[in-house]
Amino acid sequence: MGEFKQLVFSGVQPTGNLHLGNYLGAIRKFVALQESHDCIYCVVDLHAITAQLVHDDLPGQIRSITAAFIAAGIDPKQHIVFNQSQVPQHAELAWIFNCVARIGWMNRMTQFKDKAGKDRENASLGLLAYPSLMAADILVYRATHVPVGDDQKQHLELTRDIAMKFNMDFMQKIRAAGLGTDILVGDEPVHAYFPMVEPMIEGPAPRVMSLKDGTKKMSKSDPSDLSRINLLDDAETISKKIRKAKTDPDALPSEVEGLKGRPEADNLVGIFAALSDRSKADVLKDFGGQQFSVFKPALVDLAVEVLAPVNGEMRRLMGDPGYIDSVLRDGGARAGARAEKTMKEVRDIIGFVQ
Repeated sequence: MGEFKQLVFSGVQPTGNLHLGNYLGAIRKFVALQESHDCIYCVVDLHAITAQLVHDDLPGQIRSITAAFIAAGIDPKQHIVFNQSQVPQHAELAWIFNCVARIGWMNRMTQFKDKAGKDRENASLGLLAYPSLMAADILVYRATHVPVGDDQKQHLELTRDIAMKFNMDFMQKIRAAGLGTDILVGDEPVHAYFPMVEPMIEGPAPRVMSLKDGTKKMSKSDPSDLSRINLLDDAETISKKIRKAKTDPDALPSEVEGLKGRPEADNLVGIFAALSDRSKADVLKDFGGQQFSVFKPALVDLAVEVLAPVNGEMRRLMGDPGYIDSVLRDGGARAGARAEKTMKEVRDIIGFVQ
């Protein structure tokens, strides 16, 4: 049995300010993966218009995400950094996948139910169909691995379903065109054009919660700016937010078990652990029995130490939009060449005359 060449794809939506949760949960992983994989990192601006069509400053948001990628350590020359709308093959393959995917599959997507809320009939068609665009984002490069959080696992399963249905429906045509690879799916041999993409969930993903409510995820859309640490926050702002973060009156426990039922304490210890590349148990060895009046200043020092270089470089890059745009153009051209190779083959497989 053959195998597809390993390739990592991931994207970040240009909506709202990037925060500590985005950095620890996604961007820092992107940086680490470039040591071992061929990587394509995308600012998914087509996705940004699914829930909100008109944006005040979409170009600024796109440039901000790009600046964060580079400031965190992603190398746009060794790998590819671009914005999705520069490569029209994403939308072309998404249309084909709209015809592969079934309405029942889309209706089961929990994120659509969450985002559409009670007024489903008034949600955009794009919001319902955007998982097939996500599948196209990944498969237009025939990527094999995607670093994902828990909230995107269902969409990755859908991507696999779409790839499998396309492979099965067109298997004879794929073979006749001299394309594809024999792979095992479970115990079954399949002649596949698209790979069965795998999630990359390495180690315990830090789940960063709101500084105002330890039961809710840190979010760009939370109305309170005190609920999150933005990547563009300066040292003074980071300090203020951590010092004002919600806690409980008890001292920190000596064991991880003691964090149960204490969501705010658990969150702050988890942030400290993630920023210092240690386990929660390790952190509690140092701080068990201490009050938050001792722990919070240590967390402030650590957060500023880790985030200040990223913050400074982001600000520098955002002061040079011409450079950022040149990175996106170069990445778009290189991504487009790869995407067009896939699309030429897909058009042949389907039978479009070109």
